[in-house]
Amino acid sequence: MRGFRARISVTEALAALERRVGQLDAEEVALAEASGRVAAEEVIAAVSVPHFARAAMDGYALRGEATFGASGFAPVALRVVGDARPGRPFAGALGAKEAVRITTGAPVPEGADAVLMAEYADEGEQEGETTLWAREAVPPGKHVAPVGEDLLAGARVVAAGRRLRPQDLGVLASTGVARVRVVRRPEVRVLVTGDELLPPGSMPQGACIVDANSLMLAALVRRDGGAEVVVEYVPDRREAVREAMRSAKEQVILVSGGSSVGPEDHAPMVLDELGELAVHGVAVRPSSPAGFGFLEGARPVFLLPGNPVSCLCAYELFAGPSIRAMGGLPWAWPHRRRRCVVGRKIVSEIGRMDYVRVRIEAERVIPIMTSGASILSSTTRADGVVLVPADEEGYAEGAEVEVLLYE
Repeated sequence: MRGFRARISVTEALAALERRVGQLDAEEVALAEASGRVAAEEVIAAVSVPHFARAAMDGYALRGEATFGASGFAPVALRVVGDARPGRPFAGALGAKEAVRITTGAPVPEGADAVLMAEYADEGEQEGETTLWAREAVPPGKHVAPVGEDLLAGARVVAAGRRLRPQDLGVLASTGVARVRVVRRPEVRVLVTGDELLPPGSMPQGACIVDANSLMLAALVRRDGGAEVVVEYVPDRREAVREAMRSAKEQVILVSGGSSVGPEDHAPMVLDELGELAVHGVAVRPSSPAGFGFLEGARPVFLLPGNPVSCLCAYELFAGPSIRAMGGLPWAWPHRRRRCVVGRKIVSEIGRMDYVRVRIEAERVIPIMTSGASILSSTTRADGVVLVPADEEGYAEGAEVEVLLYE
């Protein structure tokens, strides 16, 4: 058994991470697989959308000037010479007194510059020809979507660094894009240590408990844009921990448990042997035994305490921001935030950051009384968390604080 000689501040630990963690390289994926991914480079429209003038209404394509003076009392007659449908344009050009039946989205024929809505038109036979009687004048350009109305060729469709949303994929597809370069998502291995742990789905029995951390961590990694998550259970033996860490090939390794200074806390010493133990021991409650380091100078390894709330806290503080940054996402916490008034005093201690679980009642923040690091259910009863900085003794009743919402 040995104790921590000193604990680094959260601010210093995060600064150390930011200096070392960088965005991964790019890969090309099919557009259908790009939702939620981060664009590695800007995309410029190769064509205009639409690339032809198209009808914005059902009606008749014609020359606007041919309808000037038309009214319900004095309709203007034009000869109907054909039809235009989406994907089946009218072949040919219109004369001055001619019209074409057209539906929304169909190409406007050559010679036409306006669309008369069907509501202001009547058709009939006159002297063996189909005649359109226009009961309203339409100026040139009326009900015609011009070339590039949606997007002009040469315009920027997507900026580098944008997280692609479903509508972004739609716009990219409309410009003819089939594949897009995106930031590679980090692959993550979760090493779950502890002889007492049973895999999720088991029933607790004897001196064994069911592992909760692996499911929680895998879901958090997916939230933060990580790729494949592999979970491996590792016995509490130094050689087993060493082999598991040495053989892991993923870009990020999360070690759940065995991160402190007890006789079975092998992960910090193993990381120091195989690579670099950059930080071990942080001035934060819970999660003070947390730490991190690097393998091969670049692959981060996060030492997360085994107690579930400590594990969650350490992930949110250190692993989550790093995984997001590696995948091109913002470093900041992704939680929705709300400003609320403290309804019951929040107690903290100068010199450490406190991760305080709270619930919100009538816009007032109430700290959860059960604060043990192993009480994971406290996070399900909480609406969110308040981070109390190391230079604060807490918050008095009536103070305004920012709540990071769990939802």
